[in-house]
Amino acid sequence: MPPRGHSKFFAIIAPKIHPQNKESMQHPKSLSFKNLLMLAPLAGYTDLPFRSVAKSFGADITVSEMISVHALAYKNRRTAKMVEKAPNENPYSVQIAGNHLDIIQRAVEVLNAFEGIDILDLNGGCPAPKVSGHGSGSSLLKDLDKMVEILRLIKKTTTIPYTSVKVRIGFETKIPAEIAHALNDAPIDFVVVHGRTKSDGYKKERIDYDSIALMKKILKVPLIANGEIDSFSKAQEVLAHTGADGLMIGRAAVAKPWIFRQIKEGIHEADLELRRAVALEHFDKTIAFRGEFGAVMFRKNLHAYSKGLAGASDFRDKVNHLTSPVLMREAIEEFFLASQVLESFG
Repeated sequence: MPPRGHSKFFAIIAPKIHPQNKESMQHPKSLSFKNLLMLAPLAGYTDLPFRSVAKSFGADITVSEMISVHALAYKNRRTAKMVEKAPNENPYSVQIAGNHLDIIQRAVEVLNAFEGIDILDLNGGCPAPKVSGHGSGSSLLKDLDKMVEILRLIKKTTTIPYTSVKVRIGFETKIPAEIAHALNDAPIDFVVVHGRTKSDGYKKERIDYDSIALMKKILKVPLIANGEIDSFSKAQEVLAHTGADGLMIGRAAVAKPWIFRQIKEGIHEADLELRRAVALEHFDKTIAFRGEFGAVMFRKNLHAYSKGLAGASDFRDKVNHLTSPVLMREAIEEFFLASQVLESFG
């Protein structure tokens, strides 16, 4: 996604840009929130190659990995690659995290120089200590006035057509109503709600769809529900329980990016051939985007794609020692071929 000419920094350091067609550079005139499906931002996973794969399976909106406003404002050399989007990503959202108003303003001004970003999202829910421990992410839930002030500043500064925020239902205690009422004073187009507090982390038993349902009743803008959505049946349950306008899926999509198609078409499971094809397509896109080092970065994705299959443990051990893209691709082919043979005798 090439920056406009006035940004000398990104013109110099931006890597080879994926070719964009005219359609991918045009902002949508409106966002449809009828059973919308979003890919969640996941650090280390939702880079351009993965988002492109998820989009091909029906993700309506894809979101960048969370980007620090400091990295943008101080022009970190890795940041341009994190902002890039694939040709099929439309609409495309970029998520930022921060809490210092001046730095946020500078970061937003930098993002204004990029074409093709449709939505600018503020992270108000990340529980990671390196984020929340410095006043960003879920820490903003302790100062809702500050969060609203940041959202107003973003809207005032940005030239990106849509803005949003992703939150949890509280920091240490649940305050869904207070959060919803506060966000009604913010100039945003929609809200994503993860149904846990910061203190809950990712404990499965702590998910609270009742709180999401309460926020939906209060909010004046569409609400997207997030948390523990990993199947067609679960998606239907969460939509019915919360009344949400859509769903955001994160961790479940890492192992099965086809989950968006499953939800839309009512498919329950994918066969081995699809898993093999997706793993190879994702791998090829990663190497094309990142070069040979992409093979090392792709190890974690192979851990996910092979989960639950016969021989997965040995396969993980093998790929953990591979650095050659050629050898890793051969290993992927061999593993899934062996899995198919074993399945046929199962």
